[in-house]
Amino acid sequence: LPDSAVVCSCNNISKGEITCAVVEKDACDVAAVKACTRAGTSCGSCVPMIQSLVHSTLERQGIAVDKSLCEHFSYTRRELFDIIRVRQFTRFSQIIREIGQGGGCDICKPVIASILSTQAPAHVLEGENATLQDTNDHVMANLQRNGTYSVVPRLPGGEVTPEGLIAIGEIARDFKLYTKVTGGQRIDMFGARLDELPEIWRRLVAHGFESGHAYGKSLRTVKSCVGSDWCRYGVQDSVGLAVELELRYRGLRSPHKLKSAVSGCARECAEAQSKDFGIIATEQGWNLYVGGNGGMRPRHADLLASDLDTATLIRYIDRYLMYYIRTAERLQRTSVWLESLTSAEESGLAHLRKVIVDDELGLGDELEADMARHVGSYADEWAQTLEDPEKLARFRTFLNSEENADPLIQYVPNRAQHRPAVVNVEISSRDLTEVGA
Repeated sequence: LPDSAVVCSCNNISKGEITCAVVEKDACDVAAVKACTRAGTSCGSCVPMIQSLVHSTLERQGIAVDKSLCEHFSYTRRELFDIIRVRQFTRFSQIIREIGQGGGCDICKPVIASILSTQAPAHVLEGENATLQDTNDHVMANLQRNGTYSVVPRLPGGEVTPEGLIAIGEIARDFKLYTKVTGGQRIDMFGARLDELPEIWRRLVAHGFESGHAYGKSLRTVKSCVGSDWCRYGVQDSVGLAVELELRYRGLRSPHKLKSAVSGCARECAEAQSKDFGIIATEQGWNLYVGGNGGMRPRHADLLASDLDTATLIRYIDRYLMYYIRTAERLQRTSVWLESLTSAEESGLAHLRKVIVDDELGLGDELEADMARHVGSYADEWAQTLEDPEKLARFRTFLNSEENADPLIQYVPNRAQHRPAVVNVEISSRDLTEVGA
């Protein structure tokens, strides 16, 4: 990146300003860079890049860099994954006792929870797991700015029946939820109180829906165009493949979120080349692209393999995803991970092709077995929660009261729906205090 490249778009902080803080102001970690520049202090999505810049700048100065995950573990995420896999740890308490120190923190706990989910699959709220989760995973919903949550049922491949649409509409209407179609071809419902989540999901599950995992560092969606079933240009059934892939990889926890898409022809209506893994149909089969993403730093995906039959395609994706999960660092998207695989001898893509396609490391069977374990152990988290009174007890707005409605949550009309009121603009803080009194 050039020094002029903006790293923190929220605060308009460039790479040059960050490296200058490291060199001239002795900002030797992310916290110090935040204090000096304000980079990473808003949405936080640039923090992994800031950390990478800090490390690379220090290394160029000949300063040793501590890449430990946190103060409780003197290992990187990749090293922790290997240790947990080899020693077959299944609980955080066991791991920190044997190879860590202290009680853990909000950095290492979610990381180890994610690693354990692929090594010893269990419900995110089961036993010790519940204490390890990030805010969103802890309630299996996305926290919004006003303290309410969003609900996102899975719509594999963006496909939904009229009956399913009606069910979602009725639920949104009955709970007064703001609804929006997402870029991942799903329907997001905003404004659910904590105590409302179980009943909303009870109705969704009854209509055949399951968790869309919008709250987790996991597979989000597999978008698709309508493909050869409907489009006169389509050469393969893109919807069918997208549904198959989404149902195969649903719930797969990873270092960062995963997005995918399947396009039924070279016109690329599903934008597969902007995804962590994307597939484009050909007359002979499927082309597999990897390492793409949109967002703050868009990256065009690279072509890994061409004209694959469906079985080979899925085998390569299995290997690719599990190799990423094994070797990527915390909060590292596949695009950055792919670039990190580059060495003096070969590009990251060349290395990946040797591992995934040529199986030069002999990991193919092992990676496929890891994925098979995930597929075989999958269960919908919300469906399981609804059957467990202990887990349901977590979903109370106030622990010391049976009252559920939070008087501090206020809305204003917005384009035939509503949105959270802006404090001190549309409603005064004094009014909120009086309402809550």
